[in-house]
Parts: sequence; structure tokens; C-alpha cells
Amino acid sequence: MTFPAMPKSVHQFFAASQAGDADAWAESFAETATFHDPVGEAPIEGREAIRAFIKSVIPNFDPFLGLTPLEAHTVGNSVAVSWRGAAVSLDDKPVNWSGINIYEIDENGLIGEARAYFNRSVFEAQL
Repeated sequence: MTFPAMPKSVHQFFAASQAGDADAWAESFAETATFHDPVGEAPIEGREAIRAFIKSVIPNFDPFLGLTPLEAHTVGNSVAVSWRGAAVSLDDKPVNWSGINIYEIDENGLIGEARAYFNRSVFEAQL
């Protein structure tokens, strides 16, 4: 499947997730970015905290297959992307989830804020 057209940093967000590359994933964010993952949880503040969060998640799966963008809609500096995620837990359970992310792109073309809308309980029930 090819990715829908979207700003470079948002494309990098998804490509890095599929590669399991926490550093490249974090580099799609601005230094002072905010990541709500998911919305309703305490936000993750700053690229380094986002990097640490991503690095804490990926090792819990083998493999972590990442997030696949399905549709992207860009209006000005805002981008909405529907996606699906897939991974296999360390005890060999398939985990599938989906959601919609809203990105605000900063003046440097990086993600300044990302808001992930998905049901964490659906994700956790599969573990």
C-alpha cells in the first residue's frame, strides 16, 4: 500500500513507525512538540520525551509493524490522518488498532502538536 500525500514530517512519522525507528519517528517532531497519545491522557512534552516514550513502546512487540496511514486531509498547517496499527505481542498475540491523528505543522515543517484519537482499552484488551 502506498501512503496518501501528506506533509513530509507526517510521512516520516508513519514511515518511521513502520520501520520501528524510534529516532526517526521522534525527529518528525519539533523540539518543543506536544504529543497527546491518546487524547485524554497526559500529553508528552518535547521531542526527547516523545523519543523516550516511543523507545519504551516498541520493545514490547515482536514485531512492531507500525501505523499505516489510510487517508490524509490537509487544510493549511493542519493534517488529519486516519490510520491502522499492527503489532505482535511478545507472547505472540496479534494486536490491531485504528484511529485518527490530527497534526499541527510548525513554521519549520515539523510536527508541533499531534493528537491521537483511538480507544486505548481496545488496544490493551488484545495484550
